[in-house]
Order: sequence, then structure tokens, then C-alpha cells
Amino acid sequence: MKILAIDTSTPVGSIAIVEGALLKAQHILNISATHNQRLLPGIDRILTDADWTLDDLDGLAVSLGPGSFTGLRIGLSVVKGLAWATGKPLAGVPTLDALAANVPLAPYPIYPVLDARKGEIYTALYRMGDERVPARLTPYMAIKPEKLADLISEKTLLVGDALLRYGDYLTGKLGEHLHLAPPHLNVVHASAVAWLAWHKLRKGIHEDVSSCTPLYVRPSEAELNRISE
Repeated sequence: MKILAIDTSTPVGSIAIVEGALLKAQHILNISATHNQRLLPGIDRILTDADWTLDDLDGLAVSLGPGSFTGLRIGLSVVKGLAWATGKPLAGVPTLDALAANVPLAPYPIYPVLDARKGEIYTALYRMGDERVPARLTPYMAIKPEKLADLISEKTLLVGDALLRYGDYLTGKLGEHLHLAPPHLNVVHASAVAWLAWHKLRKGIHEDVSSCTPLYVRPSEAELNRISE
């Protein structure tokens, strides 16, 4: 099964193609250019490098969030457009699920942590399940780092870009309870999105393209403004 997967949930965008469980190519880019500017050229480039076309694909995958509201809308719009145009099935993968999948051999509980801005962290609690697929044990949350520290009472692994901002605080607060993933694993990998999508698509599980929406976890600024009016 050939799958094209993308992640635009954070400023570090990534694109990957897999054939079954085999990673064929992955492109990760952390630059100031917007996803609008680089996503379609990146898809074209990675397919060309692999000598694939859209017709060769058996499925598409995209990270659903939480994450950047604008990035999520761009990514989902592009992949939904490709799904409509090609008729290929689309698998949506929550971003925190994909981030937890970066550390499949973790012997401890896992909190993937994404910087949610406004002094908050997007997170949820996971343990590795069958086939090294992360099993989520809590709802997706947007919480203060102090609240996350209060939730941790045993040896726990953290992975994600929120460690750039809150890693020192959490390390000082939690001490030996805390294990941090290596820095190169703290970005969302489209290959992890593809891996989890492969598990869904091979079972015939896919999204309704017309109704698939991002997973925001908390309301956008526009929604908050409307509520306050």
C-alpha cells in the first residue's frame, strides 16, 4: 500500500511517502516559509524523487491537530483536494498520536507535548499498545505546564517542541520522574503520520472527505472573539 502523508500542524512541516511499512522518502523543513508556499512543491518533489505519481498512491494521510490553526487548515485543504481529485481514501491522524509514535520503544508512559502558545501545552497520556501503536489514555488537552507537572507521579517520557520552552521548568519540577526524548524526535514526522494511517487504511478505516475537519482542542481566536461580543 503506497501512502502520501503530510504534517502541517507546527512550523516544522513534513511530507513522507511509504510503501506498506517501508519508508520510501521523507522531507522535513524548518524554515520561515509558510506551508502555503512550500507544501505543493514539496509533494511534487518527493513524488518525483520516488518516481511515483498521484495515480500510484493507494491512500493519503494528514495530521489533524491539535496545532497551528492556519497550518492545519492548509494541510487538510490540500489533502482533501487531492482526495477529491484522485478518489483515494484519506486517513486522518491526530498530531499527538503521531508525536507519541516517535518513541515506540518507550518503557514508560508518554506525554507528547506541543507548544500551544498562550502559556499552554497540547498533550495527552499514552502507553504503547499492540504493534507499537500508541494507545491514548486521556482526552486531548490544552493545559498549563504547571498542571502537566501535577499529573506526573511516576517515570514518564516527554517528547515534543514544547520542551524548547518548558523543558527546563519541567526538569526542575519533576527531577528523576522525567525522561526527555532526544531533540531530533521532538518534531512531528510525516512518516509517523503515514505509519498510523497505514494501520487504519489496511483495515478499511478512512475519513469522510466532505466532513473531515481539524482537531483544534481549544477554540480559535475568532471563535473567542465572537463569544465575547
